[in-house]
Amino acid sequence: MRGDGVLRVGMVDDHRSPIWGVERILEGEPDLELVWAAATVDEVLATGEPLDVVLLDLRLDDGTTPRQNVARLREAGIGTVVYTSGEHPALLRSAAKAGALGVVLKSASEDEIRGALRDAGQGRAVLTTEWAAALDGDPELAAVDLSPQLQRVLALYASGETSAGVGAVLGVTAETVNEYLKRIRAKYADAGRPTRTKIDLYKRAIEDGWLPMPRRGDGDETEPPR
Repeated sequence: MRGDGVLRVGMVDDHRSPIWGVERILEGEPDLELVWAAATVDEVLATGEPLDVVLLDLRLDDGTTPRQNVARLREAGIGTVVYTSGEHPALLRSAAKAGALGVVLKSASEDEIRGALRDAGQGRAVLTTEWAAALDGDPELAAVDLSPQLQRVLALYASGETSAGVGAVLGVTAETVNEYLKRIRAKYADAGRPTRTKIDLYKRAIEDGWLPMPRRGDGDETEPPR
């Protein structure tokens, strides 16, 4: 926050209309200023603009995941409020795991949106029913802790690579990759989220934020790339 008490707000959305809407909502607010908006987190961070809070669209078409985006903003010392239509609670869970302060619906009132930004800009959690539902309402999405190496194996294999292909990328043998996959499947089984097929692995990778949701218009979101 600036010395004058103004919260510096950034926004990440790959559609202009939500940005225009938030610009209007914040007009005339003495303690809130939208200082930068861009289509990706990379663009926002590249500016070097000091920000207190970012309003982040849950689904971007640049191949990033909510988990990745929230983590990068958090590492930069910026609070994040997820801005969404309310779909995909699994993605909200992955954003929460990465440190998002809360969620506000795109259909929320202007006062709710301003209040969420004020809370997050002060480092406070944004408590909404949507946030609570995403965190607590789906017991099938019990957290699974994967090491960075297992995360990479899951992301590559679930994206369509063979064991040999994953091994070539990571510099290990196909047999080692298969052992990694056994560990991944065991961890998900222990969490009550079985992964018997490659499509199951693809779904889990999306649910937990290791892979981005398919781009809008790409077809069936449950089918992995071939």
